[in-house]
Amino acid sequence: MKQRRFNKNQRRKISIFVRCIIISFIAWTLIAISNKYTVTLKTGIEYINIPEKRAFHPLQSDTVNVRVKMSGWDLLFSKFNPDSSNIQVDLSNLKSRNFIVFSNQLGFINRQFPANKQVTHVAPDTLYFDFSKQTQRKVPVKVPYNITFRKQYGITGETRVNPAYVTITGPLEDVANIEFLETDTIRGIQIQTDVRTVANINRNQRTNISIYPTIAEIVIPVGELTEKVIEIPLKIENARKFTSVRTVPSKVTITTLVSLKDYNKWSARDFEAVVDLESWVENGVTSLPVILTQVPDFSKIIKIEPQNVDFFVRK
Repeated sequence: MKQRRFNKNQRRKISIFVRCIIISFIAWTLIAISNKYTVTLKTGIEYINIPEKRAFHPLQSDTVNVRVKMSGWDLLFSKFNPDSSNIQVDLSNLKSRNFIVFSNQLGFINRQFPANKQVTHVAPDTLYFDFSKQTQRKVPVKVPYNITFRKQYGITGETRVNPAYVTITGPLEDVANIEFLETDTIRGIQIQTDVRTVANINRNQRTNISIYPTIAEIVIPVGELTEKVIEIPLKIENARKFTSVRTVPSKVTITTLVSLKDYNKWSARDFEAVVDLESWVENGVTSLPVILTQVPDFSKIIKIEPQNVDFFVRK
């Protein structure tokens, strides 16, 4: 098929047409982003100025819908960089009543947003609270972690937390249900030395609970690990009904991964290996599996030899 060719005059007209389309699109875009739009954002609540002598339960969800007025340009950028921060709610008026009205705090809330964004409404407009007796107790602090180590390195001891306990204050029924609090997750890659850091204590969305202190110093001991081979005598469980029971062999050899600095600390008395004759009585097995019932903390069993043993029983 013969390809159609445009003459110089036709190409000039096509070029003008394309330019007009591009200019129109740019003009339309500029008009669109200069207009004002109202969008609804879902955000969490953070309470401030909590009455000291009054413990409370929020009677609604801990998230609200915030209606924000902004330009198209700001709306475009918010799509690429969404704001996930909470809004603060002033509870100082709870000293004399059991509800907070957002429309009375719009000025305070707008000061938490950039000048080019205006909060026009919050739904629900009213937050209600149920008051109860306030109490205190101390709970332990736990440290979750997600750490990878260099080859032949690992955790060699108990994680040290300062303070080990924090004081929580709030409604009696809520405080009584809290057994412990966790810090933010400690993360690390290819670690080979002790982890020393400071982490916030996570209240896990318990907005009506106050915590003191709110941060903790954390030390996670990390050191070099090495293999150690230990021979352990076998103990026999559920053998009282028999005259005598003998296993072959009478000992097992375990290979465990331990801290290099504690290599000489661990011996056979720190481990326990058993076989259970109930497996033979109930299931008629021909050999008994070896079960480790005692292993020191921060040691990892790599191998047990043998994993099953023969046995002789005299009734």
